[in-house]
Amino acid sequence: MASASDSAYDWDALRAVALSAMEKAYVPYSKFPVGVAAIVDDGRIISGCNVENASYGLTLCAECTLVSTLHMTGGGKLVAFTCVDGNGGALMPCGRCRQLLYEHSAEGMLLETVSGIKTIDEVIPDAFGPRTLAAYHNAE
Repeated sequence: MASASDSAYDWDALRAVALSAMEKAYVPYSKFPVGVAAIVDDGRIISGCNVENASYGLTLCAECTLVSTLHMTGGGKLVAFTCVDGNGGALMPCGRCRQLLYEHSAEGMLLETVSGIKTIDEVIPDAFGPRTLAAYHNAE
């Protein structure tokens, strides 16, 4: 379960940023817009939206554009994240996107999910990523 520190974030304001991003989604095929927003460890708020492609496998999930924005605007680690659908309802990122978020998360990153606030480790338990590699190399 997420820690009490989840109240340190203004989830309503973060969701509003995600809703604004969702309105920019390019979804001519599925008609299912998605917007995401996150707080970076330096306090920046970044966002992203899904961008579809006629070659469906090339579609970018909103989380992909968020991570691109993260790196285009200075990098850092994500500390809080939310994802919304076209009606503003909370969405759980797909497995691929959970792995992508894990790669760029601060330890203990919080996510607003359909079942409440959870940590990144709760939504992708036993994940493999940079912290795993660091632990491996430190043990050598």
